[in-house]
Amino acid sequence: MKKLLASLALGLSLSLGLFGASSVASAQTAPAAVTAPAEAKAPATAPAVAAAPAAVVAAAPAEAAPVPVPNKGDTGWMLLSTLLVLMMAVPGLALFYGGLVRSKNMLSVLMQVMVTFSLILVLWFIYGYSFAFTEGNAYIGGMDRLFMKGIWDNAAGTFANAATFSKGVYIPEIVFAAFQATFAGITCALIVGAFAERVKFSAVLAFMVLWFTFSYLPIAHMVWFWMGPDAYASKEVVDEMTSKAGLLWQWGALDFAGGTVVHINAAVAGLVGAFMIGKRVGYGKESMAPHSLTLTMVGAALLWVGWFGFNAGSALEANGFAALAFINTMLATAAAVLAWCMGEALMRGKASMLGAASGAVAGLVAVTPAAGNVGIGGAVIIGFIGGFACLWGVNGLKKLLGADDSLDVFGVHGVGGIVGALLTGVFNSPSLGGPSAVGDWVTVSMVTADAYSIAAQVWIQAKAVLLTIVWSGVVSVVAYKIVDLTIGLRVSEEEEREGLDISSHGESAYHG
Repeated sequence: MKKLLASLALGLSLSLGLFGASSVASAQTAPAAVTAPAEAKAPATAPAVAAAPAAVVAAAPAEAAPVPVPNKGDTGWMLLSTLLVLMMAVPGLALFYGGLVRSKNMLSVLMQVMVTFSLILVLWFIYGYSFAFTEGNAYIGGMDRLFMKGIWDNAAGTFANAATFSKGVYIPEIVFAAFQATFAGITCALIVGAFAERVKFSAVLAFMVLWFTFSYLPIAHMVWFWMGPDAYASKEVVDEMTSKAGLLWQWGALDFAGGTVVHINAAVAGLVGAFMIGKRVGYGKESMAPHSLTLTMVGAALLWVGWFGFNAGSALEANGFAALAFINTMLATAAAVLAWCMGEALMRGKASMLGAASGAVAGLVAVTPAAGNVGIGGAVIIGFIGGFACLWGVNGLKKLLGADDSLDVFGVHGVGGIVGALLTGVFNSPSLGGPSAVGDWVTVSMVTADAYSIAAQVWIQAKAVLLTIVWSGVVSVVAYKIVDLTIGLRVSEEEEREGLDISSHGESAYHG
C-alpha cells in the first residue's frame, strides 16, 4: 500500500509539474468545453476554417454582456447522457469483462474497472478537466479550472456556462465537465481487459494515474479543444481562434465521440501492457474459456444502451445531430452483430453468443467517431465493415502480434477505432449521404459536396490515428516501466494460479 500511495503521489506531482510549466493562465469568465458533433467538423478543404471534432472552452466576450441562460432541454439531455455513460462503465463494462475471465478472477476484474473509474473521476475534477478543456497550447490546456475553480460565482450566484455547437446556445459548464469525466473514466477502464488475470491491483492504479495524465489528457485536448462557435465573431479573428485550438482540431480531424481519444488511445495502452506484462501462466496450453457468457451478454446489452449517451450526448444539444448519432448508433451496432455472426458461420460453421456480443461492441466502437458525422447508410456500412474487421482483429491479427491481450482490447477497440476513424473521412462526404462539416464558423456554413475531398479528409484522419498510436504507445511504455520498477507489474505465479480474487482481494465471487 505504501508503494501504491507513493506511486499515485508521483504521478500527480509529475503531472502538475509538467503541465503547470506549459499552461497559459488566461482568465475566462465563461469557458466552454465541448465534444464536437458533426457540425463542428470541417475537412481540410474547408474554405475558411479547418475545424475538427472537438471539445472546447469558449472564451468570454470582450465586453460585458447579459449572462446567457442555458437551455433546460439541452441540460436535461446532457445529464441523462452522463448517467448513461456511467452505466456503460459500472455495471456495463465491468460485467462484460467479468464474464469473459475465469471464475477465480471475476471479482478482480470488477474491482479493477470500478476502482479505476472512480480514481479517474476524482483526478478529473482535481486537474484533468482543466488540462483537457481550457486554453493552453496545441497539446495541453492550462490551470484555469484546477479543482474546478470558477465553475460557481458566489457573488453573482451563477454557474459558468459551456458552449455547445450552436451560436448563443449554452449548457452549465459543470454538466459538460461531468459528461467528459465519464469519458475519461471508461477510457482508462477499457485498458484493464488487456492484462486481466495476472496484474497487481496496486500496479493497475499507479499506471492509470500516469497514463491518464500524460496520454488521455493531451489527446483529449488535441482532438476536442477549441474556442467555441461564438468566438468566431468575424473573418478577422478566424485564424487567431483556430490557432488556440488543439492540434488535431486545427488539422481538421473528425472524431464525434472518441474514436481516437477513447478507443485507439486505450487499445494501444492495453496492447503495450499485454506485451510488457507477459502472457498468463498456461496461456495456449490450458483452458481459459469465459466463465459466464450470460454476464457478458448482460454487460454487452448495458454497453449498447449506455452508448446512446456516449454518442448522441456528444452533440451537446438535444437536436438533429443528436438524433442522427442516436440512430447511427442503433444501426451500425446491429449491422456489426450480423457481420460478426456471418463471419463466424463462414469460419466455423456456427455463430456464437460471444461472437454476437463482441460484434455489438465492435459496431459501437466503429461508429463512435462517425456517429454524428455520417449519414444513416454510411453508418450501416461502417458497422458491417467494423464487424468483419474486428473479427479478424481478435483472430488473425492477434495471432500475428503474439500478445496475450486477455479480452481482445486491441482487436476490438483498436481495430474498430481505426476503421471507424478512417471511414468517417469517407462517409462524412455529402456526396455519400454525410452531413459534411462546418467550413466557415463565422457564418456556420457547411462544406459543399463539390468542395469536399474524401482523399484529403481520409489523410487527415490517418494522421490523427498515427499520432494517437505513437503518443499512447510511448507514454504507455514509460508508465509501465516506472510502475514495474517501483511496485512491480505482475503477481507471482502462485498467486496467479490461485486466482486474483483470493490472492489480491481475499474474497470469492462464487461459493458452494
